[in-house]
Amino acid sequence: MKKLFFITLLFLTYSLNSFADNSHFIDFTKVLNASKPGAEAQKKLKEKFSTGTKKFKKQEADLRKEESDIISQKKALSPEDYQTKVAALRKKVANLQKNKQDSFNNIAKSRNDAKTSLLKAVNPIVKKYMEENNIRMVLDKKAVILGDTSLEITDQIIAILNKEFPSLKIN
Repeated sequence: MKKLFFITLLFLTYSLNSFADNSHFIDFTKVLNASKPGAEAQKKLKEKFSTGTKKFKKQEADLRKEESDIISQKKALSPEDYQTKVAALRKKVANLQKNKQDSFNNIAKSRNDAKTSLLKAVNPIVKKYMEENNIRMVLDKKAVILGDTSLEITDQIIAILNKEFPSLKIN
């Protein structure tokens, strides 16, 4: 019985070690942020966001000025005219909020589309790398609790991605 237990334990230990030799991990977040196409996409999206933010801040300042003008004219205007101007201002504020939300939703959609297209470009590169280096499994670094840093292939994949996919189209 002891011999059977020992042989089984030895066999399992050997098979687990041989399986572990062919698994590697990759940090997809680093690939998305540090690769040329990923960094370029992030830069474009940040510019788009800052441009939109500046535009909306200017429109908000204009609306605040218009609001203060209406308040200062309150005594000079008839109640009907005052209510009409307040209603028009509220409509402008609602339109601004809607436009702002739509703009930010479009930026978020562009970000997700860019991430998806970059991951689609990375998958064949990882698959080819696996075949060339006889790797049986690649895990996301988030799923790895502990691992030898020599098993990480992130930098190699980034280098290949930068050569084969230098830029990313953003809507």
